[in-house]
Amino acid sequence: MKTYSPFLFALVVLLLATACDQVFDSSDERGLNEYFDTSWAKNELWDDGQAEVAIYNAARTIYNKPRYFDYVHILVKEDFNIEFGVKTDNYERTDLYEVMKVNQFADIPTDNYPYHFLTSIFFHRNNPVQIHKFTNSSQEWCGNTFKMLKEKGSQLEYTYHSYWDGQGDDTKMLDATPLWEDQLPYTLRTLKFKDKLWFRMPVYATQINSRADMPRVYDAEFSVAPLEAIDSLPGGLPQQDTWRVTVQLDEEKINQYIFTQAYPNILVEMVAWDGRKLRLKDYKRSKYWER
Repeated sequence: MKTYSPFLFALVVLLLATACDQVFDSSDERGLNEYFDTSWAKNELWDDGQAEVAIYNAARTIYNKPRYFDYVHILVKEDFNIEFGVKTDNYERTDLYEVMKVNQFADIPTDNYPYHFLTSIFFHRNNPVQIHKFTNSSQEWCGNTFKMLKEKGSQLEYTYHSYWDGQGDDTKMLDATPLWEDQLPYTLRTLKFKDKLWFRMPVYATQINSRADMPRVYDAEFSVAPLEAIDSLPGGLPQQDTWRVTVQLDEEKINQYIFTQAYPNILVEMVAWDGRKLRLKDYKRSKYWER
């Protein structure tokens, strides 16, 4: 068996890390730098060792009835290592890179049993548009479903396990060009907001469900308009003006998002075409992982 010197191993890791940085510092190939601020997450706010925890009064239609629940959205900076593609425990490694983690957790009661969804979406800190890694799991009395997307150059590796007939377990490759509906609560915060901003971009349909169908792609239109100040916001946030972002997926399917105009452009409200709703209930910064 061949053995390699520690120096050679370190050199390989360093080259991988350098290549990783080059990929994500490169000029935008989709022309989206015109609309999104790639430096948005570079603000020192995200270096304070805390996470943003936003809790929403939420609604979602399940079994033809609206279900009401708390939806927790967490945003925090983490250091990943290239070797494992997860948050590192060793900060002396030479293959580290910064990501922004978005966690969305829901515990939804229904008449017979609850639904649980946990979605984790990771972005390189300087790229709020391209998903680096995505996982979604659902648990209810009928079974478990797990879906994962991993960035592979211009494609996404889509791996899934589902309890639904005709799906089961498989891995497929998807075009990485479209945005994902599930990333919009974060990605839209990084818009270069201005009145009458408009652009068109393909969008994959939401994957926060128990199915593992091939995701539908919409030819979506995005538009921005200012709104008047909201008098009171949770978590001691001051009165401030807001932006409304309309995402028209097709002629009949329209989602609307409302963000504060002041940084960090907090999502205040979301109303989707299929009955999904969010309304900010509580907001804070904390080290939620500490007991």
